Amino acid sequence: MDSLRRVLNGQEDYDEESNILGSNVTGGGDSCCPSLSWETRIKGFIACCALGILMSVLGAILFFWSTTAFAFLYTIGTLTAIGSTLFLRGPMSQMKSMFKETRIFATIVMLLMIVLTVCAAAWWHNGGLCILFCVLQFLAFAWYSISYIPFARDTVKKCFTSCIS
Repeated sequence: MDSLRRVLNGQEDYDEESNILGSNVTGGGDSCCPSLSWETRIKGFIACCALGILMSVLGAILFFWSTTAFAFLYTIGTLTAIGSTLFLRGPMSQMKSMFKETRIFATIVMLLMIVLTVCAAAWWHNGGLCILFCVLQFLAFAWYSISYIPFARDTVKKCFTSCIS
């Protein structure tokens, strides 16, 4: 835990393979909340992530009554879950990490699916497209998320390859 704390505070540098978060983190001025203690940051991260998951689940339940409410709640839930990392990393470090060469494709696809989910529900009023874009949004978010875990993408690729063959 102390090692993770030092990395998140910018006190140690690791390469991408050894860093749990996948990028070097600068501390102090780059942090969203530099005056918060480590424990408060962790609590904020967990609370924000849990709120994002709750909003996504509530959005999924609301699909049967309103595709627009579903799309907005699910999308806000996804954005809240992504935003939870700001407690740990800070906005600039998070943006730099999101647009690194190793995860730029996943980031762009995820953001595109977020926009298309909202468009399908709010402007096109097409429930089928809304569901399709929501599923693709979930898959893109999952692929984006595992990009922060060393070798996770390779493991998932090998697993799917072995299941297909």
